[in-house]
Amino acid sequence: MVDRVAMAADLGAHALRFGWFFGVNRLVERQADRLGSRRAFKPTKPVPGLRPLLEDLGQLMLRDARAVGEGTLAPIDLPANKLPGHLKRLRAMLRDLPGAVTRREQRDATSARQLAETEGLPDYFTQDFHFQTGGYLTEDSAALYDMQVETLFYGSAALMRRAAARHAISAVAGRDQRTLKLLDVACGTGRFLREIREALPAMSLKGVDLSEAYLDEARAHFDGLRPATFLAANAEALGETDGAYDIVTCIFLFHELPPEVRRTVAGELARVVKPGGTLVFMDSLQMGDRPNWDGLLEAFPVRFHEPYYRHYAVDDLDGIFTANGLELAEKELAFLSKILVYTKPD
Repeated sequence: MVDRVAMAADLGAHALRFGWFFGVNRLVERQADRLGSRRAFKPTKPVPGLRPLLEDLGQLMLRDARAVGEGTLAPIDLPANKLPGHLKRLRAMLRDLPGAVTRREQRDATSARQLAETEGLPDYFTQDFHFQTGGYLTEDSAALYDMQVETLFYGSAALMRRAAARHAISAVAGRDQRTLKLLDVACGTGRFLREIREALPAMSLKGVDLSEAYLDEARAHFDGLRPATFLAANAEALGETDGAYDIVTCIFLFHELPPEVRRTVAGELARVVKPGGTLVFMDSLQMGDRPNWDGLLEAFPVRFHEPYYRHYAVDDLDGIFTANGLELAEKELAFLSKILVYTKPD
């Protein structure tokens, strides 16, 4: 039975989140325009207006609210729940904006490569994705990441992650979660794993990432919850035994990988899933997923430092995963993201 009160509360929370982050987005855009000029770029493909974007986002909110009403997902957090810390990070993001705009103007994405933390890391990772200071390697970057992506996507980044979480939770419905293990590859700040933990408090969770700073942020986000295990590891060589996990998840990683690395990582994801297990994959839309939105995908790597995005946008993801023995079970478009659910045959 659906709890309609919980659904309504969740929808209200989403509306407040959207309103807040939409306003922050406008503030950041105006400030960035004052600090520097944007690169002239005219997409060759269709670009949607605001109305179809908001209509699709509204549908994603409804699906999330239904999952809350059915008890699949916990209610979403509001920024106001931790307002002092939220405002502190907002101010820090605005302070960091001039440096990011300067790097964008100069097409300079090398600040991360000056850091001691780059030792032993692959070259493709040690650069300033989105032109943010320090790339993904510093404590300051980790503290700002969630604020930055929620601002960029009007507060929908959490919604998209929660859509992927629904598929992971559904994959183990009716099973004893105490016997199950989930691995989140490139876990970042741990927001996705927190959604899983709130829904499945007894399941064994592990997150791996290349950034020690982001792993520390992920541990902090588990405050008050049963801990997960967080370890530094390269997705190209996970160091896990074959078939070790009932569920493997990978959220917003592949568009930041070179093509050949994408294929290596896909092989590792498939290898560590148990026979009969599930891979839940989520990343950006690709060209043709929503043909009338293709201009957005065309413009994204021009405005932000995303050196591998253009290839990702046309890559054959299904071919990559099926070549590693996985079978496509479900596909969902969730606003600006796509979710692919694969099973590994027994």
